[in-house]
Amino acid sequence: MVETHFPLEPTAADAQVAIRDEFAFFSDWSERYQYLIDLGRKLPPMDDSLRVEENRLLGCQSKVWIVSGGDATRLDFIAASDSAIVSGLVFLALRVYSGRSAAEIIATEPTFVADIGLSRHLSPTRSNGLAALLARIRDTARAAQALA
Repeated sequence: MVETHFPLEPTAADAQVAIRDEFAFFSDWSERYQYLIDLGRKLPPMDDSLRVEENRLLGCQSKVWIVSGGDATRLDFIAASDSAIVSGLVFLALRVYSGRSAAEIIATEPTFVADIGLSRHLSPTRSNGLAALLARIRDTARAAQALA
């Protein structure tokens, strides 16, 4: 079983609103990047035994590992990165999607990415990595739903 500290909010939609509101508090992107780094430090630790190639997310310049557990009624994800900013992006994705049903994950578009301006302020490689992370989470949900 995957141990997780999520969800923090009752629904994925509530998580996205909370993320948007938190980032609106900061006046510039240097503060927002610092907040991302701080969020990354809050990620639950991932056991080194899970940091293996089969759990590695491809498409990221940084190393990112992601593991899922559960079924269509509740999917939990743990993930880690070797990059401070990417760890913050991972935290945001898990905050929205981890601990949710497959149906809720599939139905929830990651609007927080545009809402907080990430699409305009991330490097292309970080944007690609975030897109790969979100795709993996949603693909996992579709696979779980297909098995239900």
